[in-house]
Amino acid sequence: MLVGTQIRKVAIVGGSRIPFARAHGAYARLGNQQMLTAALQGVVERFGLERALLGEVAAGAVMKHSRDFNLVRESVLGTTLDPRTPGVDLQRACGTSLEAAILIANKIALGQIDSGIAAGVDTVSDTPIVYPRSYQQLLLRAYRARSALGRLQPFLGLRPKHFVPQFPSANEPRTRLSMGQSCELMAQRWQITRAAQDALAFESHKRAASAWERGFFDDLVVPCNGLERDDNVRADVSLAKLGSLRTSFERSDRGTLTAGNSTPLTDGASAVLLASESWARARGLPILAWLRFGKAAAVDFTNAEEGLLMAPAYAVPAMLRDAELELGDFDFYEIHEAFAAQVLCTLAAWESPQFCRERLGLEAPLGAIERAKLNVVGSSVAIGHPFAATGARIVATLAKLLAEHPESKRGLVSVCTAGGMGVTAILERA
Repeated sequence: MLVGTQIRKVAIVGGSRIPFARAHGAYARLGNQQMLTAALQGVVERFGLERALLGEVAAGAVMKHSRDFNLVRESVLGTTLDPRTPGVDLQRACGTSLEAAILIANKIALGQIDSGIAAGVDTVSDTPIVYPRSYQQLLLRAYRARSALGRLQPFLGLRPKHFVPQFPSANEPRTRLSMGQSCELMAQRWQITRAAQDALAFESHKRAASAWERGFFDDLVVPCNGLERDDNVRADVSLAKLGSLRTSFERSDRGTLTAGNSTPLTDGASAVLLASESWARARGLPILAWLRFGKAAAVDFTNAEEGLLMAPAYAVPAMLRDAELELGDFDFYEIHEAFAAQVLCTLAAWESPQFCRERLGLEAPLGAIERAKLNVVGSSVAIGHPFAATGARIVATLAKLLAEHPESKRGLVSVCTAGGMGVTAILERA
């Protein structure tokens, strides 16, 4: 043990996020630091943490400028937390803030800290734009030169090509495929139909809209830059509208993924407060749920042995073994909707005798999930997906769902990520 002599339970006190906004919209002029600071300050104000010294704030972003090398610490300093609160940057693509929650939870469980915030932020509207490496090398040669002539000489090699900007790419470096193209291949492999994807997207929008109307998100979301609600949620969505959209990643008749059944490019930030039981009780703070288990996995997608976004199909069974639970032992399932197809591929894998036997080493299928328990207040297709912010959004949402239903026992979290990885967690009431 690094500190303690026994494992402590980790309480989820609650979370706060700013409304998620479609890219190049409400937050077009905001950067990661401004949005992350707003989400962190939301937690501070909600739970009376002004001038409080926390053990750690862990967070990260996927799209990140070099100026944000110390993003989390600078964001902490922008809040009313005690400025001695340390911050650490980390990144596991779309699983970043769930990974941050597991990191904070492990430190609390071991007694290293008593409290901490896990968070994430991302912007597509303020992405770093760089110039070719050849231009960078030219500038560095000029910088290293010892004479005026030497500093001038590299610039004689300037060409128009040096000024062509290079925008960030979401394509996988090893396959050159976008996440959507990769998921399209998964949908074809698992024979996931366009109609099934549209139906899941329809439910996501209707459930998110209903949750907003009944006030579920009122204490989870703080206004930011004039925006008060997630602006991608469509209460008027219909299967007919979804069915009329053209495919986005495969133009042939084999294509099934559209802008309607995929997550939109999104800006936003979210945060969740974790603590030891004694720390929370001493401050009169609520304990919505306990973070009990976490697991990460990866798949070999580069050799076409597995789909890019299928890692949760492996991480969840491994985590269930740790917890000595079955897939059906949950009251709520929060599966990140990177694409409706990704969710449906994962569910199909768990229901497949062949997959579970050959890939998971199980004698029988892992099982099926009751759809009424899946993403009950909507998920990423409707709410949006600022890459690194999604995990903390889900943890805060699920903890509140468990607290709202005293008869419930536990909930499962599953997040797929770029790079063929997945991060999962189990929240419990008792």
